[in-house]
Amino acid sequence: MRNMSFSLTSGAVLAHRKTVTRRLGWTFLKPGALVQAVVKCRGLRKGERVRPLATLRITDVRREPLRRMTDDPAYGRREIRLECFGEAHPADFVSLFCGSHRGSTPDSLITRIAFVYVDQL
Repeated sequence: MRNMSFSLTSGAVLAHRKTVTRRLGWTFLKPGALVQAVVKCRGLRKGERVRPLATLRITDVRREPLRRMTDDPAYGRREIRLECFGEAHPADFVSLFCGSHRGSTPDSLITRIAFVYVDQL
């Protein structure tokens, strides 16, 4: 099972509130796949271990431009709630995403991943 890090939203994953995430890669992912949500899995210091948060079952994977969040503000606000970023403005979410994903722009094609928590099935 692959690890997927949720360092910015690990609390929401632990509480089983987050149900959507966006990634630059992960184009190989298919509905039905199991993924282990972890705090972080890259850049671990010597002696650090991966900290699991939950097991996720992927329900939907699709590619879309990041700018869809701002092009359709109603869609952006709904998605921000699913991502557990509160009442952030869609433009702020896009800026945060671009700032934390080197090389991404609002025009970048990203992978939108929806999931459920395995213990909720």
